Amino acid sequence: MSHKNYVLTKEAAQEKLHRMALEIAENISEDNVPLVLIGVRQSGLAIAEKLKICLLKYIKVSVQIISVSLDKHLPKDVLLSELIDLNERNIIVVDDVSNTGRTLLYALKPLLEFHPKRIQTLVLVERMHKLFPIKPDYVGLSVATTLQDHILVEIENGEVVGAYVK
Repeated sequence: MSHKNYVLTKEAAQEKLHRMALEIAENISEDNVPLVLIGVRQSGLAIAEKLKICLLKYIKVSVQIISVSLDKHLPKDVLLSELIDLNERNIIVVDDVSNTGRTLLYALKPLLEFHPKRIQTLVLVERMHKLFPIKPDYVGLSVATTLQDHILVEIENGEVVGAYVK
């Protein structure tokens, strides 16, 4: 771990996911509708799977996970991994890092064909360089960085092992 500038360790990431699961459980406790976690690409999907494990301790409704894939530089085609009914569902779009807000904004595109009960967003790490009108509802860690810095979330075998500034 010494050669990378870590902003989040494996243990801290797990604590953040647990805290966000508690927040979600509190926010949706009155709703008796299924929850759908939509993970963005590989990292968001791995985080959604870890989040589901934490959530199942606190909520009684079913939790389903699907993924959304898109080219984050030119997001023309935004595809869900499964075509499921998202009407009257609580939906949380999950990603690893939020920077400009572009990926989260475009990840919402396929949801416009449905009428969910609510749509929220969750990121493990948020940077402060918004160019699009997206403010994540659930944030594990907010980090002030320069525009040149990049934050990478490391995932190995489905486990979040840390996040570092590159």
